[in-house]
Amino acid sequence: MKAECIPFDKIPHTSKLFQDFVGGTATAFYPRSINFKDWVADAAREIDFDSARRESLTQILRTQNIAWGASPKTLENIERLKNGAFAVVTGQQVALFGGPLFSILKAITAIKVAEEARQKGVDAVPIFWLATEDHDFAEVNHVNLLRKDAASLQSVSVTAGGIEGAPVSARPLREDVVAAVSAAADALGDSEIAALLKKCYRPGEDLGSAMGKLFARLFAEHGLILLDPSGADVHCLAAPLLADAIRRSEDLDTKLLARGKELEAAGYHQQVKVTESSTLLFSLETGARVPIKRSNGKFVIGKDHVSAADLEARIAKAPEKFSANVLLRPVMQDFLLPTLAYVGGPAEVAYFAQCEVVYKTLLGRVTPVLPRCSATLVEEHQQKILQKVSLTVTDVFQEPEKLKKAIAARVMPAELNQRFDDAEKQLEATLGSISEPLQKLDQTLVDAANRSASKMRYQLKRLRERAAAAELRRDEIVSRKAAELSTILFPNNNLQEREIAGVSFLARHGIELIPRLHDVLQTSCPGHQIVNL
Repeated sequence: MKAECIPFDKIPHTSKLFQDFVGGTATAFYPRSINFKDWVADAAREIDFDSARRESLTQILRTQNIAWGASPKTLENIERLKNGAFAVVTGQQVALFGGPLFSILKAITAIKVAEEARQKGVDAVPIFWLATEDHDFAEVNHVNLLRKDAASLQSVSVTAGGIEGAPVSARPLREDVVAAVSAAADALGDSEIAALLKKCYRPGEDLGSAMGKLFARLFAEHGLILLDPSGADVHCLAAPLLADAIRRSEDLDTKLLARGKELEAAGYHQQVKVTESSTLLFSLETGARVPIKRSNGKFVIGKDHVSAADLEARIAKAPEKFSANVLLRPVMQDFLLPTLAYVGGPAEVAYFAQCEVVYKTLLGRVTPVLPRCSATLVEEHQQKILQKVSLTVTDVFQEPEKLKKAIAARVMPAELNQRFDDAEKQLEATLGSISEPLQKLDQTLVDAANRSASKMRYQLKRLRERAAAAELRRDEIVSRKAAELSTILFPNNNLQEREIAGVSFLARHGIELIPRLHDVLQTSCPGHQIVNL
């Protein structure tokens, strides 16, 4: 296995903010560069973490991780955290079968960064935050599996109990999860991962508990610590921060609005739109997650208007009813954990540009963010196809029809390709030979000649494309190869890591693919990595 680092400006759907962040030119919005080894020791010295909170949280972590089947290495890491180690944190919405490949890439990156911290003399452990409080179930109840024949993707989904709008942790999986696991086994083939999905995803589990059990097994030898923040015990620890977010809500809103304008003035986007009525909290009302808003000096929860003092009292009495929105979530996370750095994807990096002002206001320090390893996995069969048609992986990052045309042009008979090349050269030579005489004869003919030349070039190019399309129709094998490349390397016009479930690759290459990826992925790569399996 080997990995090639490709700049993000060659990767589709990459935002300007993220490109500038990894390129080191968006420094006004981030406290540290992506060169973790340069500043890890300094960052550790800046963290003064409450010892009682550390003790309480590690007890929670131990209980949770044992319930998921934690390995001895994970329990050892929890003990290290209890005794003063720092945390390298990542996280993701909990999703069916662990979600897309990038969830696995996030975990691997956090593990590697924690190892790099230890190499620099800073004891650190990797922690994965299971985002179980999110309430958009439709966003996480399905997954795309790569079928064992590699010819197509199969979408599998589940339903859940509970009410619409409730946190995912409050929505137990129904009986149809049994059929979903069976469909996954059929798509993935007989494998260790298919058997593991059957053990983890059962009626009565929620997506958080199931993913906890899955990841506890997948990352056992790396000691990844998992954290589910939805429990009342975690909320009791976070209650002071939640109350402070209400107490300072007007100030936070003003700062966030100003930061939004600063981002837009710099040519960037706001990942989260903030309004003058925004707060950073949700409340559970009849089981559903409802945003808390501000209006005329009071707070609005549904149709209920309450004072700041009343809301703070409610948080103190029942903190489990309140949860952080996406801009407060990382701050709450780092109130609970002694975090050296957070490992995130492009969207989270954009969140951090906004929530820096929240960090400064509520914590008095800003946690640095690092980009997760971004990668496309290329199996041996796709490598052979690419080599045969003289394409690179980045050439595949386009619409399937355009890719088919590109491949067809390369597999047309060599003689026909050569004749088209000769025709293009002859056309340019002929056009060049009449350009100067026309200019001398009548200057007004030059524009007409240029228009005519453009039309002739277009028609010749169009003829070549039609010939390629005819070759493609004639050669069904070429068409299948083009479809395979699109399906595996750029599915649904998106990066593989965002569309295909990570378990698909574990089924095809074994769970031992995780340590292999751990060894080959480069946290120092400021781009997208092409990994040849």
